[in-house]
Amino acid sequence: MNSAPTMRAISQDVLGGPEVLREVELPRPEPGPSQLLVRVHAAGINPTDWIHRSRPRLFLPEPPFVLGWDVSGVVEATGPGVTLFKPGDEVFGMLPYPYGHGSFATYVVGPTRAFARKPAGIDHVQAGALPLAALTAWQALVDTANVQPGQRVLIHAAAGGVGHLAVQIAKSRGAHVIGTASEGKHAFLRGLGADELIDYRTVDFAEAVRDVDVVLDAMGGEYGHRSLATLRPGGLLVTIKFRGQELHAEAARRGVRVEALLVEADHAGMTAIADLAATGKLVAHIAGTFPLAEAAAAHALGETGRTTGKLVITMT
Repeated sequence: MNSAPTMRAISQDVLGGPEVLREVELPRPEPGPSQLLVRVHAAGINPTDWIHRSRPRLFLPEPPFVLGWDVSGVVEATGPGVTLFKPGDEVFGMLPYPYGHGSFATYVVGPTRAFARKPAGIDHVQAGALPLAALTAWQALVDTANVQPGQRVLIHAAAGGVGHLAVQIAKSRGAHVIGTASEGKHAFLRGLGADELIDYRTVDFAEAVRDVDVVLDAMGGEYGHRSLATLRPGGLLVTIKFRGQELHAEAARRGVRVEALLVEADHAGMTAIADLAATGKLVAHIAGTFPLAEAAAAHALGETGRTTGKLVITMT
């Protein structure tokens, strides 16, 4: 009798450091209605991965679980009702955040409309690096802020995973982009089109920057409160770090707005990202690639906070 198909995956039984990650063999999932089974070629790593690996009950229940939300791969099979894709199509996307995790595996199941067609001109490593970070930047700057040509946009952690993609998306919208980053990363960011750069270690951005239309805050802590001083009246701070109501109250006193964003799986957003990537207007900087078996090493490097761009796990 044939045994059920299996797959390789990176799982954990307990919360903790990178050492809790281990390669295991699990049953291969089957696609249900309106789902795709994707053979994963590459999966980007994001800070939310090591946060969930180590911290209790941020969103996920207790382990065991397989982390990973970014996916680039090939459709292996489709469930009932799927019309957008066929087996053999190359796709990329973000599994529904936060509960649709599981891309650190050789196969994954996800909703059809979490995916878009991978542009033919980019490889799976590049495509696998984009989804979560690019969707975060797109939903912040386009869907939420509706950035317009000539507006001034301040992007914190501009050389990070979300930040360096946000710089490119803001430039594609015709914005004047100001970024905060260490001085050693300024040349990289100028190459992406940033107009002004501030070394956060030597310059107080809250004193140096004024009349900003939109701030994208990926840092948290006091960055949000300090950023309010940079906004023009009616300006908008979009934060991807959840905060209490104090920030909203302070914003109201200053005559500006705050929106807290949690990224969502989005076919339309992924299609827009695919279009930008296909024309070379959106390129993920790959800080390093790791085979699936070395996922722990990838997590350890990412947690240093010293990488530029994205780390990617490959399944080859």
